[in-house]
Amino acid sequence: MAASTYATPGCDALNAKLASVYGKQEPKHWGTIMRYSDGGPDPLDGISAYSVEQPPHWHFVTFGFSELGDKKSRNKEVSGWGFELSLRLKRDPREKSPPEWPVAFLQKLARYVFNNSTPFDHEHYIRWGGPITKEVSTKLAALIFSTDPVLGEVKTPNGSVKFLNAIGITEDEHDFAGAHSPEELLARLLRGNPLGVVELNRDSLQND
Repeated sequence: MAASTYATPGCDALNAKLASVYGKQEPKHWGTIMRYSDGGPDPLDGISAYSVEQPPHWHFVTFGFSELGDKKSRNKEVSGWGFELSLRLKRDPREKSPPEWPVAFLQKLARYVFNNSTPFDHEHYIRWGGPITKEVSTKLAALIFSTDPVLGEVKTPNGSVKFLNAIGITEDEHDFAGAHSPEELLARLLRGNPLGVVELNRDSLQND
């Protein structure tokens, strides 16, 4: 299934960027049955997941924080909330299909943004209120956002869109960002892991 279930100016620009990275790879795609504007429960129109070999991980990308169809917001320079989310999740090389919990996870983040009118940006960080997933045991219970080093930012007919990596962090790493700086935490997180791949079973960097 294609990365979008319909062709629109904003969506076409996002798909073109993804195609420049992943070529003809067909992602796994989850689309919404009823759009949020029509009363559906999920703000995002869709989420796609790509398989990446080096290092092995699933790359989830959202569609819907930005304006996929016609331009409606007043700011002509920025499309919608100005970003789409990217989640890179460590993959067992034996896995044939991506897990589905990140879909609900990303939709929950979208509800937070849409309901509170609080967009994310580079170096923002938030508590999750518990483990980011209950599917496996993990100490990751907060998030920090960083501009995706591969996708970066794209210009669309509706304005610019930044791809933000949602990187899982531990409670004490969240506290470190507050006590020191999110920039310093990101420097530590991305050292040796420049793509910001989330590894659910890792320990806190504070224990190193």
